[in-house]
Amino acid sequence: MTFSKIFGLLIIFSLVTSCQKETGEYVCTPCDLSCDKLSFHEAGNCPHCNMPLVKLSDLKNEENLKLNEIAIHEGSGVFLIEGGEGNQNKAIKVFYHRPSNFTKDSKVLLVIPGAGRNGDSYRDAWIPESETEGILIITPMYEEDLYPFEAYHLGGIIQDLNLQESMSEIPGTNQVKLDEEKFHFTINPNHNTWLFEDFDRIFDLVIEASASNQKTYDIFGHSAGGQILHRFAILKPDSKADRIIAGNSGFFTMPDTTLSPPFGIKGLGVSLDDLKASFQQNLILLLGKNDNETETGGTMLRSPTADLQGIGRFARGQYFFEESKKLAEQLGYEFNWKLVTVPNVGHDQELMGNAAAKVLY
Repeated sequence: MTFSKIFGLLIIFSLVTSCQKETGEYVCTPCDLSCDKLSFHEAGNCPHCNMPLVKLSDLKNEENLKLNEIAIHEGSGVFLIEGGEGNQNKAIKVFYHRPSNFTKDSKVLLVIPGAGRNGDSYRDAWIPESETEGILIITPMYEEDLYPFEAYHLGGIIQDLNLQESMSEIPGTNQVKLDEEKFHFTINPNHNTWLFEDFDRIFDLVIEASASNQKTYDIFGHSAGGQILHRFAILKPDSKADRIIAGNSGFFTMPDTTLSPPFGIKGLGVSLDDLKASFQQNLILLLGKNDNETETGGTMLRSPTADLQGIGRFARGQYFFEESKKLAEQLGYEFNWKLVTVPNVGHDQELMGNAAAKVLY
């Protein structure tokens, strides 16, 4: 037997034996490798194939999902619904946790994942608060192949993007550069097909399935989820959302009717008069103090217009808040937005979630 074959067998043996004791409730996302048969005690990534670990119960439940059959039992689970208008064939998995002390008066919190679209782990991070505060946690997961950057991060406000031709990675960094001169898109004029319409719809389905009497919901998003939610506050001010917490957004769509998307709202059918309702929203910008220009977590967009907001997420969030406040004052509008800084925290969804829980509950 050659050295390479012996070496290969040793690697396989070490992978199997190293994980024989790693039994628990989490398993590797199916990858057709030997680690598919292993289980683990804690969430994270598989140490062998680096695929995300998922709850075994969720995986079993997902195998039996039927479209639009919604049952919300005590504990954690998942159901499958069709997409919104114009996207009915793009199904959405919705992860939930119903606490043991749930009643019809329990509050409802929607949690919007970041670019990883890991609805299960975002849900799991909120289970302690769910149980202690009696909150029903609802986390929609939008598959990336069905809902790419423009449909998810940007909420579907623009389409037909040429990102492959206009965007490139900056070697050795977590940054991508957008060539604004090459970048082009078309505006999606049908507001009913925007992602923001899904949140009230999901809430209504959950209320019916859980026999809840809640009329409003709170909603938290981090990173890409934060991008979605600050746009949600501006562009869907008539929603049933009460408190909207947008954490650590990578860049912002300014409430600027003279600036084109994705950095402004020109051409989106939103007037200065419409912004009156937007500024009345209970939007809370949650900014990690350490999510600055030195942060290596997540992906940062760089371009001349994006960089006008700042270089790091913390600076960009401050810019967005202050410029929006100035505009509201100029227009004589009530301004209900708040900015909350989280000390000693960078681009970390769990720590930012803990901070959001303190703000909410």
